[in-house]
Amino acid sequence: MKSYRKELWFDIPSRRGFVNITPDVRQCLSESGIKEGLALVNAMHITASVFINDDESGLHHDMEVWLEKLVPEKPHNQYRHNTYEDNADAHLKRSVMGREVVVAITNGELDFGPWEQIFYGEFDGKRRKRVLVKIVGE
Repeated sequence: MKSYRKELWFDIPSRRGFVNITPDVRQCLSESGIKEGLALVNAMHITASVFINDDESGLHHDMEVWLEKLVPEKPHNQYRHNTYEDNADAHLKRSVMGREVVVAITNGELDFGPWEQIFYGEFDGKRRKRVLVKIVGE
């Protein structure tokens, strides 16, 4: 069995944002040479997420609005965690959106359903963060 590992780095200039990382993961798959196996893609920071969904701007707007209603950033003093920081909402948003995805690899391709894409979700940006891509198989 082969194994491949690569870190993808992101520096989102705003507090929150979504980035389609499917092309990056496809490039990793190509570099790995693996034709059958699994790709794990996970955020390496507790205030960021990796998830699968449709690459449609209206949906991304709806996700942002929904997450902000579910876990509002402000007022900061509503969260006990915010004694020393102001990012409690980012930790909670990550819990909702998830840490990682696993995608099957079949015939050297990511085995997606219709419209599926992989996204990096940032909930406490303005600094460099990373995503791990780990691919195993033959």
